[in-house]
Amino acid sequence: MRTNLILILLFLGAHNISAQDYKFREVSKEELSEKEYMKDPAAAAAVLYRKVLINYQYVKDKGFSVQTDVHERIKIYNSDGFKMGTISQSLYQSSGESETVNGIKAFTYNLEGGKIVETKLSKSDIFTEEVNKYRLRKKFTMPNLKEGSVIEYQYKISSPFSYNIDEIDLQYDIPIAKQEIKVIIPEYFIFTERIKGYLFFDIKRSTQNGKINFMSTNRSSRGGFNGPQTSISNSSIDFVKNVSSINMNDVPALKKEPFVNNMNNYRSSLKYELQYTKFPNSTIQNYTSNWEKVVKKIYEYESFGGQLEKTKYFKKDIVNVLQGKVSEEEKMIAIYQFVKERMNWNNIYGYTSDEGVKKAYELRSGNIADINLIMVGMLRAAKLKAYPVLISTRSNGVPLFPTLEGFNYVAASVNINGTYIFLDATNKFTKANLLPTRALNWFGRIVKENGASEQFSLMPNLKSQTTIMLNAEIAQNGDIEGKMRRSFKDYAAYSFRNINEAVDEDSYIEKLENDMGGIEISEHNIKDKLTVGKPVIESFDFYAEEMVEFIGDKIYISPLMWFTTEENPFTIDTREYPIDFKYPIKEKYLLSFKIPEGYKVEFLPEPMRVSLPNKEGSFYYKLGILGGNTVQISVEDQINVPIIAAQNYFILKEYYKTVIEKQLEKVVLSKIDGNGNTKSAAGGR
Repeated sequence: MRTNLILILLFLGAHNISAQDYKFREVSKEELSEKEYMKDPAAAAAVLYRKVLINYQYVKDKGFSVQTDVHERIKIYNSDGFKMGTISQSLYQSSGESETVNGIKAFTYNLEGGKIVETKLSKSDIFTEEVNKYRLRKKFTMPNLKEGSVIEYQYKISSPFSYNIDEIDLQYDIPIAKQEIKVIIPEYFIFTERIKGYLFFDIKRSTQNGKINFMSTNRSSRGGFNGPQTSISNSSIDFVKNVSSINMNDVPALKKEPFVNNMNNYRSSLKYELQYTKFPNSTIQNYTSNWEKVVKKIYEYESFGGQLEKTKYFKKDIVNVLQGKVSEEEKMIAIYQFVKERMNWNNIYGYTSDEGVKKAYELRSGNIADINLIMVGMLRAAKLKAYPVLISTRSNGVPLFPTLEGFNYVAASVNINGTYIFLDATNKFTKANLLPTRALNWFGRIVKENGASEQFSLMPNLKSQTTIMLNAEIAQNGDIEGKMRRSFKDYAAYSFRNINEAVDEDSYIEKLENDMGGIEISEHNIKDKLTVGKPVIESFDFYAEEMVEFIGDKIYISPLMWFTTEENPFTIDTREYPIDFKYPIKEKYLLSFKIPEGYKVEFLPEPMRVSLPNKEGSFYYKLGILGGNTVQISVEDQINVPIIAAQNYFILKEYYKTVIEKQLEKVVLSKIDGNGNTKSAAGGR
């Protein structure tokens, strides 16, 4: 009977917690006493409660604005959760108007001596920073954060951009215990709701009545003894509000996984896409409904299509650039190199020109669109079939639905003999058909004359090719001394140059020594470090200690030494997201090492060849003995496609498991006597 009573009380307690009314500043001792999140004990923090209300407000003489009210309460379980204590809100600004954040109230709660102690966020700890000409960021960090703290904040976002509702995230990187989302839209704005991600949830729809009140002042020219009369009249318009409500409990965290282009592509969220507006006594204003209409609208912008018509500013220069160039390919490369050398990217994305291509050309600096639209204009002036290519970068996500915000980037293309060649002049280390990795995001749209468009895959065919050659000798004490040469081609060279362009040699060598297990490097040389179109070739001498293992009279050697992959990057049982390698990869190793005098090879790992289905990847591994005292290793590791589908995840996981197990097998050397016989049979493999 007592046990049943306890169970009933526990049930009622749990029921009361789940039915809790999360009023601001009413944090409980139970919340502060929590040691872990029950449904995800490994979570460093969890959202206890989240409420988002999006509503439209009518402002006299301005029209509708979008108001977003945010209230969040978060539990911090350990120090890894402290990062949740910094809140950052991105704000859009354009044409003299800007989104704003107001009414910030925030508190940190701690349990001290059995009492709840709250610490209020100071106004001096709230900052606004300018990200670029289009983006501001409002930030604040919660005070007095400790393990076990609960933080709570609320604020209001006001946006004059009534045609846009920001994507609403329904999933965080930490779990969410309870959230309530409500979106209220006047009947004049017709949006399509787009659902993204893998979580299932219901949207409850209802309507509300709305009213806009007007007050007007009339001055009559007719008057009595007191002259003209002024009268005030009131009027109103009734309208309907469409309401969408989402209530969710126990929302799991979005778990990061390796080889994902952008986790936000798979975050569960709700996106509102404006189809059209219909105001009283006005005609219907259509917006985007398919990609063709989106691109057509972008093309009609003066800051996009209008910039392609401007040519006078580069006429003198292009004569010199094209001098002696006859073929279309020669002209294309000459213009491409000229724009890359002249223009400097200001780190601002965008598919529209900021200040105009003419001004950017004069300043030798501009955003993505400035630089690549200049290049398209020059290519067309050279009578080439050149077109802009609209792209959504990896950081912007895959544009699943047709919206103007779906793109944030523009590159260039040239059609030569029926084949499209893609170009981007915003990175000094790209070449034809090798776009910056930020632009490798599934597909883009080539914009033709008059705004017509065609979708093209951006999946790269060029590989990241790395070749490593190593010759070494193992001393009696196990130290290794030798020479190494490695070359980087295509995307491997692109990555090397971007990472190491500004790194001084001493810092580079120090990092390289650490990355290779603490070796000592001398006679270091890099050829064509910054020369695009040629491989980067690096060579050096090295000396390494403790790279082998002595057990009795045997020496155990990892054949690939510091190049050995020891852990499988794919550990979870199932995966919902495609595996994204960015580009095809080919790595080739040709290694040899001379064994110390007085030893012979007792065991060599067996050769192996393993492949992925549909020729998506392969691994070739072979060892041999040359002249009785030199071990040779030949390895070729390839991933032939940039993306592998999620349904092939288990096959890929097992593939990597097999490859890693083979790499971990050791070469075994046994000590021999003067007659060439092993001194001891002890020791295993």
